[in-house]
Amino acid sequence: MSKVRERILDVATDLFYRQGIQAVGVDSIIDAADVARMSFYRHFRSKEGLALAVLERRDERLCAWFEQEVERLAPDAELRPLAVFDALANHLANPGYRGCAFLNTIAETPLPGHALHRAAAAHKCRFEAYFARLLHAARLDESAAGDLMLLFDGAVVTAVREGNPSPATRAKRLAARVLGIAQPKQ
Repeated sequence: MSKVRERILDVATDLFYRQGIQAVGVDSIIDAADVARMSFYRHFRSKEGLALAVLERRDERLCAWFEQEVERLAPDAELRPLAVFDALANHLANPGYRGCAFLNTIAETPLPGHALHRAAAAHKCRFEAYFARLLHAARLDESAAGDLMLLFDGAVVTAVREGNPSPATRAKRLAARVLGIAQPKQ
């Protein structure tokens, strides 16, 4: 990937996350990335094309980070479905966290047929499939993946509302109940 394309992606990732995709114009991205307009359009046909590339890269990086973090936190496959919530708590504690970029995108583009909405929803489907794989490896009911995804997204939204990562811990306790796993008292 060219350095110019990477710089545009980095700047757009930051601006879209902090201000929202709809609020950021191409001129702001070009100025912040310090690139020529022709350079921008050489790499991206439109702001929507750039936003799709940002979501794709964020999806790849975030999913890879979660998988690595969950494996680090829970070397034993049986513990991984709940360890996702520990990883989530770590993620929510990042300075500047302002919600899930994919949920934010869905909120900004509420029409299910919109390309950005579809890309963000695809990330959520991918993450739900990750839950199903973890449940399968732990010999637990894979059909609970949707329930865990609901708890996960609910923890994200509640963490933003409350301004702290503790909802991930509460979601973990609820996930243990859903899965019928005894949790030690805290």
